[in-house]
Amino acid sequence: MLNSLRFFVPLHANKKNNMGRILAIDFGRKRTGIAVTDPLRMIANSLDTVPTHELLDYLEKYINKEAVDGIVIGLPTQMNGEESESMQYIRPFAVQLQQKFPEIELIYVDERFTSVLAHQTMLEGGLKKKDRQNKALVDKISATIILQSYLESNTNLKI
Repeated sequence: MLNSLRFFVPLHANKKNNMGRILAIDFGRKRTGIAVTDPLRMIANSLDTVPTHELLDYLEKYINKEAVDGIVIGLPTQMNGEESESMQYIRPFAVQLQQKFPEIELIYVDERFTSVLAHQTMLEGGLKKKDRQNKALVDKISATIILQSYLESNTNLKI
């Protein structure tokens, strides 16, 4: 079903020889953080946090405006490497995503510790306690960390 999803694979330029952006998703049951690269795929930027039930519509609107070649989805795994129970929600979403956008490559990336790293980033950035408790902000930062991790893993690969 999700056999076509791979870990850390390079994305190739789309058929028009333009490079599309890469999106990253930190999927949550209530809300989902989204990050995106610049058109040259060099920098990961937080994009938005959307209610999960609106995610497909949000992505469709975004993809209709911007060229997107790949979507990186945070893979929730346990410390022993096994999938966490969150996959029961992510798997059906990924199937819907593949059906809706068959031309866009989907990639899973290990998302262990992204929430911890997001909180640490907020703390080091000098955000006040109230801002650090903003779960939507944590989700956006987590998506950015997932995307940055993917980008760094592919720095030596020709895209």
